[in-house]
Amino acid sequence: MAASWLLPMLWAISTSFKTEAQAQSTPLQWIPDGGFTLENYATVFSRGEVMRWMGNTLLIAGAVTILTVALCALAGYGFSRTRFRGRRLLFAGTIALIAIPGQILIVPLFRQMQAINAVDTYWGVILPQLVAPVMVYIFAKFFSEIPQELEDAARVDGAGHWRTFWSIVLPISRPIVSAVGIFVFIGAWNNFLWPFIVTNNPDLMTLPVGLSTVKNAYGTIYAQTMASAMIAAAPLIILFMLFQRQIVKAVATTGLGGR
Repeated sequence: MAASWLLPMLWAISTSFKTEAQAQSTPLQWIPDGGFTLENYATVFSRGEVMRWMGNTLLIAGAVTILTVALCALAGYGFSRTRFRGRRLLFAGTIALIAIPGQILIVPLFRQMQAINAVDTYWGVILPQLVAPVMVYIFAKFFSEIPQELEDAARVDGAGHWRTFWSIVLPISRPIVSAVGIFVFIGAWNNFLWPFIVTNNPDLMTLPVGLSTVKNAYGTIYAQTMASAMIAAAPLIILFMLFQRQIVKAVATTGLGGR
């Protein structure tokens, strides 16, 4: 079943190395008679804007990942390890936000970006993506499983909440931090709707938005479309291959107090 799941990916890779005539010829062939070609990739990169779009996507996805992980980890620690008035109500509200589709927030978010003059800016793309209630919940549940004795020992030595979080909790939470970071990065990299709405300047477009405009301008060119899709997917595939152990470890240690 795993091998069958890879068939569409293998077909997309094969098509990306074909000429347009080979991609549309019948019967379909995995390996075309004339052999493979790099023409589609050369054409895509020759447009010039693709590399800028990829740089924009990397900048935005990286900033969203770092800021989201930092904010959600701090919020999750606050909910799981501190007691303050209204904590239960705020946490219940955070859980409730998970059920709200992001699409219904597009109009108020766009009005907010207009109010702070952030439309057609990097910050206009980044800021609305920093709110991730599900990640706050994941961090809160993970932190709540960490043995309380570790923090008690730190407080005996005079450590406050910040020092305990930074020196004790965060180091033993690296698996969940890595997993959340990877998931957030993938979501930000693939995000199409919000960057499409908030940016009009081609120099600020992300890779998914930019590639969609190329396809719309030139019609459906299957071989080049597949080449563009492979270019957009390659960084995510490499990222997952490099950090798949951290993802598995995060899932395996959930509920075991970070051990």
